[in-house]
Amino acid sequence: MSTITADYASQAPAKATSQVERVISILRWTYGLVPIAAGADKFLHLLTDWDQYLAPAVTDIIPLQPHTFMSIVGIIEIVAGIVLLIKPKIGSIIVSLWLIGIAINLLLTGKYFDIAVRDIVMAIGAFSLYMLLSDTRYHE
Repeated sequence: MSTITADYASQAPAKATSQVERVISILRWTYGLVPIAAGADKFLHLLTDWDQYLAPAVTDIIPLQPHTFMSIVGIIEIVAGIVLLIKPKIGSIIVSLWLIGIAINLLLTGKYFDIAVRDIVMAIGAFSLYMLLSDTRYHE
């Protein structure tokens, strides 16, 4: 009498890996495209007047007009999004740290606490992408 065996242990990780790859893809596109869109909007002001979010403590320190500074911020955000799409491992750290910096700026305004919390949560998501990438093929 013959016995048929199946290697179920090796099949489960394949499905889990597939799910992880999907999550990585969703996070990669989200954290790549959102900074690009937000950065572009620093020039267009379709979503909001971004200059209002710059903390007075920051405007007192920088040697630029707030709008000029926010334009530079927009360029940095576009570059960060592109880096994340091309080199997701380093890009996810850049975006995560950038979001923490934005949250700190928002806290310094004395208002916009809800947006600061959202940006901290987004930073955690970007860092989670970094952590997921350490276990996968994205070692750029």
